[in-house]
Amino acid sequence: MKKISLMVCAAFFMTLFASGSAFSADRIFFGIATGGTGGTYYPLGGMLAQMISNKVIIQGKKLSATAETGNASVANATLLSRAGIESAFVAADILDAAYKGTKQFKGKNLKNLRALGALYPETVQLVVRANAGVKEFTDIKGKSVSSGSPGSGQWQLLGDLLAANGMDRKSISEDYSSFSQSVEKIKDGNLDASLITAGSPTASVLELANYHDVIIVPLTGPAIKELQKVQPYYADTLLPANTYKGQPEAVKTIAVRAIWATHDKLDEETAYNVVKALYENTDTLAKVHVKGKEISLATALESVSIPLHPGAERYYREKGLLK
Repeated sequence: MKKISLMVCAAFFMTLFASGSAFSADRIFFGIATGGTGGTYYPLGGMLAQMISNKVIIQGKKLSATAETGNASVANATLLSRAGIESAFVAADILDAAYKGTKQFKGKNLKNLRALGALYPETVQLVVRANAGVKEFTDIKGKSVSSGSPGSGQWQLLGDLLAANGMDRKSISEDYSSFSQSVEKIKDGNLDASLITAGSPTASVLELANYHDVIIVPLTGPAIKELQKVQPYYADTLLPANTYKGQPEAVKTIAVRAIWATHDKLDEETAYNVVKALYENTDTLAKVHVKGKEISLATALESVSIPLHPGAERYYREKGLLK
């Protein structure tokens, strides 16, 4: 009897998830994998989920969206490839590498990934204790620097930056803490610097700068041009003056656009409606999150290098962005 019950339950859940979204009697569940609570992915994802939940009804069922914490781009791309969640935020360079099977994904190209649309530029911020003696990137030699978990996009970027500046990982004392953990270590004087790629202002850096003296080190010059040959998705940008306390001048750095992605098992109707909900309500996001101001239909296809989901493609054709 017990064995039969388990088989019935298994069959039920297989049916539940078969179309790419989870269904109940009166609603459809839709997840958004984001990042840690100290970055930008999570709060923005939460606001996007709330907006979708308020706006989208499919075949008479309410779409119930939730933002899930995650380990950011590399982990999110892998999770999507297993259809472990309906959608996720992934940096453009990581999404490209995952689909093509390069860099961290060498030998395991994730061809079932699909794009929903581009979001906002993520700013690369080298955050350093003011008394650490670091004024430019090459000054991190011999210092303790957090790069995030091995294999992550953050970790790869630090390696590329080191190489472009004639150094390698042995040149520094590398730490693998998350954004939030690295900020706590900087507060305690147990870490000199952390490389953080996130929408700015970044919550964890805001908190750090409010109570401790830190600087954002410029990332510019010939070494950055070398990096951009390796990582063409990184564009020059300015971190505006007074983004953080104690930062009176704009800082030259680089940024990469975040992409909202999914997998090929997500049904077309759901994909169409969530994309429509986002790009037709960007004014709502702009009111509740600073990065919402940088999301627009005009840039929805910027840095998208993998195939669009058919539902997203249908929406963009309706809007004249695709022929």
